[in-house]
Amino acid sequence: MTNAHRDALFVLVKSLSKSEKRQFKLYVGRLGVNTDAKFLALFNLMDKMKKYDEKTILESGIVKKAQLSNLKAHLYKQILVSLRLNPVNQNIRVQIREQLDFATILYQKGLYKQSLKILDKAKSTAIENEEKNIAYEIVELEKIIETQYITRSIPDRADELAVQAKELSAQNVMTSKLSNLSLQLYGIMLKVGYVRSDEDYVKVNKYFETHLPKYKLKELGFREKLWLYKAHLWHSFLIQDFLSSYKYASKWVDLFYEHEEQIKLNPVFFLKGNHYLLESIFYVKYSSHFKEVLERLEAVVESKSFPKNDNIASLSFLYINANKLNLHFLEGTFSKGLYLVKIIEYGINKHKDRIDAHHIMVLYYKIACLYFGIGDNKTCIQYLKKIINNKNLKMREDLMCFARVLSLVAHYEAGMDYHLEVQLKSTYKFLLKMNDLHAVQKEMIKFLRNLGNIFPSDLRNEFQKLHTELKKYEDHPYEKRAFLYLDIISWLESHLENRPVADIIREKAMAVKR
Repeated sequence: MTNAHRDALFVLVKSLSKSEKRQFKLYVGRLGVNTDAKFLALFNLMDKMKKYDEKTILESGIVKKAQLSNLKAHLYKQILVSLRLNPVNQNIRVQIREQLDFATILYQKGLYKQSLKILDKAKSTAIENEEKNIAYEIVELEKIIETQYITRSIPDRADELAVQAKELSAQNVMTSKLSNLSLQLYGIMLKVGYVRSDEDYVKVNKYFETHLPKYKLKELGFREKLWLYKAHLWHSFLIQDFLSSYKYASKWVDLFYEHEEQIKLNPVFFLKGNHYLLESIFYVKYSSHFKEVLERLEAVVESKSFPKNDNIASLSFLYINANKLNLHFLEGTFSKGLYLVKIIEYGINKHKDRIDAHHIMVLYYKIACLYFGIGDNKTCIQYLKKIINNKNLKMREDLMCFARVLSLVAHYEAGMDYHLEVQLKSTYKFLLKMNDLHAVQKEMIKFLRNLGNIFPSDLRNEFQKLHTELKKYEDHPYEKRAFLYLDIISWLESHLENRPVADIIREKAMAVKR
């Protein structure tokens, strides 16, 4: 990893758009004394750098080594202040926070009446936009001010604020419990993937049931419902109940379309909800609905009313392109999806500072599957190597495992037998180490290991035996996850029928098209 990725200030400077850089310089130049400021000189130097180099900074004479850390911290803060003032970043949440800051300043000056007036308006806006944490903060400040600003209405006002504080506190506690549960389930999903046994299933179910707070749906607001659906979604994913995943992902997305003002306020949650809905539809093979959801998502993202910033651009790139690949997998149109490879490679390079390694590896795995589907096994192997050789990837062990299994199959298909024995041993050791050696993988490794002892005339029979054996696991509650990563069944059928694997998958897609 380069210094550019390690130095937070350099990454921030490089993330700025031309308009943001121009605004920063205008912000700094609002007072004449800043025009020659050291932090501005440092900004201009870093802006010209292609990669972070401390030696170049020190040689420039702008700052001495002992002062560099403080100067960088000051520049970082000034950039953030400038960005905060940018109209692009002035969403409802920031505006409410700003009003709370103003009210606090007025209170400290003893201007209680003016402070209360601003707080009352900000509180209404916060409650209206489901910003209940900020609303609770506002009520708490109102209570403090009311104890110092005596009016005739104080008895009624005290009761009103006490009730409001109690209601908002209860709602925030519910939100916190649901968000904690959702986060913990998501953490389990990233670390180990789907449940692998009855023991795992019982453990996940017990955890979910004991941590799910009691609630009445009609009493929940937008934010509480959102976290409730997220918790149910991750529980459904973990136990591989994809119809349930589809149900709760649909509820999540529908919640946003029912409260359209929340799309603008919470665009990240909107994007994620659509992504998980598309993933659920992909697993239940509902291709026509998949297209509808994807097209609707693209239309919303491209609309003028949808917020635009770097984070949203990165997530939109990630989710839309990952699901465009999934659509080609769903329909078996692998060759038609090849145009996406350049778009994704460019996007990964453009957004690499904002997309974590896990999601980048998922994209590489999908690209590898794309090339495997058209029979370009050598290119498939190149993309799989990016995953297998990534020593820093700590999440999604299941992705690492199936990347290795697909690599074995691709080596066999490419006729690279001289690599196969080494690959088999390393993959077997890796799966044992990860405690992820399941029936489908065992059968695959056993088949590939015995290939050297099979006469060409007997090869078809061996493919048939493996096909018969693996068919048993296609609907198995814990073994079926292997087929979510790699359609081994269709690969075997392509050998048995001597046809391209893409044709087999396409025919299956047409047969179940809904």
